[in-house]
Amino acid sequence: MFDRYDSCSEESTSSSSSDDSEDEVPSIPASLPIIKNNGQVYTYPDGKTGMATCEMCGMVGVRDAFYSKTKRFCSVSCSRSYSSNSKKASILARLQGKPPTKKAKVLQKQPLMAKLAAYAQYQASQQQQNQAKSKAGESTCSSVGRAWRFKARILGPSICKMYVPMGTCWGDLAEGVMVEVLNSDTNLSTKVYWIAGIVKLSGFKALLRYEGFDNDTSRDFWCNLCVPEIHHVGWCASSGKPLVPPKSIQLKYSNWKAFLVKRLTGAKTLPPDFATKVHENMQFPFKKLMRVEVVDKTHLCRTRVALVEQVIGGRLRLVYEEGSDDFWCHMYSPLIHAIGWSRSIGHRFKRSDVSKKIDGQMDAPAQLFAKVKDVDQNGEWFRDRMKLEAIDPLNLSAISVATVRKVLADGYLMIGVDGSEVTDGSDWFCYHSTSPSIFPAGFCEINNIELTHPRGYTKLPFKWFDYLRETSSIAAPVKLFNKDVPNHGFRQGMKLEAVDLMEPRLVCVATVTRIVHRLLRIHFDGWEDEYDQWVDCQSSDLYPVGWCQLTGYQLQPPAAQSEIKHHSSTQI
Repeated sequence: MFDRYDSCSEESTSSSSSDDSEDEVPSIPASLPIIKNNGQVYTYPDGKTGMATCEMCGMVGVRDAFYSKTKRFCSVSCSRSYSSNSKKASILARLQGKPPTKKAKVLQKQPLMAKLAAYAQYQASQQQQNQAKSKAGESTCSSVGRAWRFKARILGPSICKMYVPMGTCWGDLAEGVMVEVLNSDTNLSTKVYWIAGIVKLSGFKALLRYEGFDNDTSRDFWCNLCVPEIHHVGWCASSGKPLVPPKSIQLKYSNWKAFLVKRLTGAKTLPPDFATKVHENMQFPFKKLMRVEVVDKTHLCRTRVALVEQVIGGRLRLVYEEGSDDFWCHMYSPLIHAIGWSRSIGHRFKRSDVSKKIDGQMDAPAQLFAKVKDVDQNGEWFRDRMKLEAIDPLNLSAISVATVRKVLADGYLMIGVDGSEVTDGSDWFCYHSTSPSIFPAGFCEINNIELTHPRGYTKLPFKWFDYLRETSSIAAPVKLFNKDVPNHGFRQGMKLEAVDLMEPRLVCVATVTRIVHRLLRIHFDGWEDEYDQWVDCQSSDLYPVGWCQLTGYQLQPPAAQSEIKHHSSTQI
């Protein structure tokens, strides 16, 4: 998805674009060796380069400059192309009865950073007060635990309902609620209905059982509650539709009317305006030809103007104003903004050469976009060169050692993954300071998550204390990070529908395999673990089971459906 690039030349939204771009080029210490590969410049602390051959295009280059943990590809484009081919081959192998391949994955467990907290505190104090008093020796393992295990504020339930249709109306639905549905157990040629009760809820879907079957599960069936065939009790009477008991139990009672009166007395049903609410919730404010600013998928360091081409379930297909290349994201994604956003915060922006607008174009109103939390950047705040841990947008299965490269306005930060050292800053990416995708140094160690160390860094196992000392840098203070942990309700093993953020046009069957506070490890069913992604519990890219059916979006099935044991899976 992210093509190879040689430079990041763009026009800034401000009049002093050339000066700004010069300021954004990170400095390279003269003592480090410079390595050129595929049009980009890299430096490595140890000077050991090594060579590798791209498994996709065959290009030979510096191994440490290659992408992916295994350094098998020269660029993200080759990695993505190879992944697509591998997935196709995996599906074909499954159809032929062959097991999928499993690539070896070596995990390096990082030791607990015994003196990190005190050293970080010492460095911050040294920079603020210009003192050279070392306090590194005072730290202990327990002090690190106290430093990083911050108290989380527990918020209200927030399973991904906030970004999906009917999300705010779902609280009234529960097991035992009665509905009127089509009767499929009949020999009649016309449509007839019967009353069923909700046995189990899973996302938008419900396991229903016709009234009269009692504890008999033989006729239970799954149905999306938001489809037109589901009605509240009383709809048939008001619409003149017949209620006919299933033929399998037709002779079970002689007086079905008396049976229903008894069963329905005191029972709950859908609100009469349920279908109206479904329709209203399927209306979205973004319209075709609205203009937005969105991240440039080939140069993450900048944004571009794009036009809304299609809206499905709140997901937008955006077409960049120059050319026909497109990009999918949710309307509440942090990757899209109102026109003028880049200028207002000092973010890089590629000016469009298109001078004539298409009839019907308009700038999307600012109120349509997701709002970020206001922050106070006065006093203690993020500063350039502070170290932290961040989810790598080019490798979403990894949390990497990273650096604040530039502090923007309104709480936004430009982040770079340590070790890439691209001289023009084209590998930087933008996160808000409240983003759940950035973490204080030590987060991975405390939570037993593999931390991806900088490319070319050979002093392993990686230790934050040593790394901060060697790079003469400080860790960003823990108190600056988002500490809110919603009571999200996710549990390990739950099924859902999730966007493959490396191919964001795809929504796939997925499973929650791990939960760390508000962070979810998402596994795409049927694919290898290396395609797993770290996603926040409140991400606009996670949807309940049945979302694709409701919205008409294509759902990508697991690669090997025969191995998916639906009966033993827990769904949300």
